[in-house]
Amino acid sequence: MKPSVLVVATSQWFPTARFAMALAQAGCNVEAVCPPGHPLRKTKAVRRCHRYRGLLPLRSLASAIEAARPDLIVSGDDLATRQLHHLHRSLQNSRDTETRTMIERSLGSPESFPVVYQRASFMQIAESEGVRVPRTAVLASVAELKSWVEKAGLPVVLKADGTSGGDGVRIARTMEEAEEAFFALQAPPMIARALKRSVVNRDNTLIWPALLRRRPAISAQTFIPGHEATSAVACWKGELLAALHFEVVYKMYSAGPATVMRMIENADMSSAVEKMVRRLNLSGVHGFDFMLETDSAHAYLIEINPRTTQIGHLTLGAGHDLPAALFSALTGDTIRPAAKLTDNTLITLFPQEWMRDPSSPYLQSGYLDVPWSEPELLRACVQRARKQHSLQTQRGWQQYVAAAEVPRA
Repeated sequence: MKPSVLVVATSQWFPTARFAMALAQAGCNVEAVCPPGHPLRKTKAVRRCHRYRGLLPLRSLASAIEAARPDLIVSGDDLATRQLHHLHRSLQNSRDTETRTMIERSLGSPESFPVVYQRASFMQIAESEGVRVPRTAVLASVAELKSWVEKAGLPVVLKADGTSGGDGVRIARTMEEAEEAFFALQAPPMIARALKRSVVNRDNTLIWPALLRRRPAISAQTFIPGHEATSAVACWKGELLAALHFEVVYKMYSAGPATVMRMIENADMSSAVEKMVRRLNLSGVHGFDFMLETDSAHAYLIEINPRTTQIGHLTLGAGHDLPAALFSALTGDTIRPAAKLTDNTLITLFPQEWMRDPSSPYLQSGYLDVPWSEPELLRACVQRARKQHSLQTQRGWQQYVAAAEVPRA
C-alpha cells in the first residue's frame, strides 16, 4: 500500500507544490491542507485538498489530519510548522494522542520544537556540537545593541525570531543603521499590511501577529564575509537519510530567495547537518543555511528552516533524493532514487530567476527547473508572477504562457 502524506501550507509559496509533485513521483499518495488558490490545488499530484482557514488555523489542521489520516505530515512553510507545534501543545491533555504522535513522527522530538525558532538557542546548541557558527546573542534593548557593537564591531547582522524568507534579517554597517534595524525588526506587523496581504494575496499569515501585537526577540550575529549556501535534508528519528548542498549564485534581492544555485560537496556542511539532525532528533524535511567564508572557505551555520525548501524536490541521484528517502523511511524499503534530473550542477529556479531578469543568461546555461508536466500549475505560477512584477513586453509573456500548454521534449 502506498504511504499517505499530508502537505501543510499556509502561504502562497510555489515550491511547496513542487515538493508535493516529487513525493507523488516517489510513490506516495499526497493530500494537502492549504488556502484557496494555492498552487497545491493546481497540480495533479495532490489527490485531495482540505481547506485551510487562516483565522482558525489549528482547527483547520486538526480536521485535515483527522480526515486524511496520513503516515507523514510535511510542512511547506515556517508558519505551518509553528502551527503544527502549537496544535501538538494544545492536545497535551487531550485524548487525541494519535495526532500528537503523528506530529512527532513527522517533525521529530517535541523537545526540539522551541529551538528551531529561537535563533540564539539554536546557535548555542550547534556550537556545543562542535559546529562552526557566528557569535550570537539575544538583545533586549538598544543599550544592549550598542554594547554588542562595541565588543563585536560592525557590520552586525540582526535577526527577528519567528520570521523567514529574509523578512526578519538586516545587515547594519553603521550604528545608526543598526538602531533603525532593531526598531523595525522589533515592531509587530501593521494591521493594514496584514489586511492587505489577506485580501490581495489571500495570505492570512500576518493576521494573528498583527492583532496580538507581540514583539519578536531580536538577536545579533557577527558578520561573516562570504557568500550564502544552503542544505536541504530528509531525516528520520535523528538519522540523516539524504541531503542536497548548494551555494547561492544569485538572489532575487539582497535578503530574498535564491534564484540560481550551484550544487556542491562541502564537508563542513555535511558534518553540521548530520550533527544537528542527530542532536535535535529531527524527522521529515528541513533546511539549513550557511555562510561560506571568503578567506577560509569554512562553512558557518547561521540558521535552520523547519520545513521544505525550494530545492528539496530536486532528485539528483543517490544520497541526493529527499522524496525517495522519505518513501523508504515510511515503507521500510531500500532507498531507490529517481532518475537524476540533470548532470548540470547549476540549477536555475523557476520562476524566481525569470522574474528577476527575463533575459538572464542563467536561463540558458543552468538546468531550468520548470514543471513542464503540470501545465495548470505552470500557468498559475506565471499568472501569479504577472501580478508581482511588471512585464517587459507582452510578447515575452505570451511565449511563456504558450510554453505552459505543452510539455518540453
